Amino acid sequence: MTDPPKRPLLDPSKIAPAARAKMEQSHADVVREVARAIDASAVVVVGMAQNPHVKKVKQALDRAGVEYRYLEYGSYLSEWRRRLAIKLWSGWPTFPQVFVKGTLIGGEDLTVAALEDGSLKRMLERD
Repeated sequence: MTDPPKRPLLDPSKIAPAARAKMEQSHADVVREVARAIDASAVVVVGMAQNPHVKKVKQALDRAGVEYRYLEYGSYLSEWRRRLAIKLWSGWPTFPQVFVKGTLIGGEDLTVAALEDGSLKRMLERD
């Protein structure tokens, strides 16, 4: 079986300097806040209110006894620009975004799978 076609990413060298500067300034405070949390906490969940996938991933982590820091940015009706800045920074298109020891492991489905197969706990045990 062959791999499905991959979504191409724009080569950073193909972004004009003025556009890059504007991108880097867009809600830079939010991106810095998320980056600081990822540096300071072993597990970080970035989410939004009213999102059932965020609720389910937090419940799964709670059941597994995994401590995490939760950052919430608005809801379906608010703060979409702040969330967009996070999505553009991480490259992950949805919420939640779960980081373990600085590594983005994905959203709800991939986090639950990592809990079930033990890979999340192994990541936490590594130095």
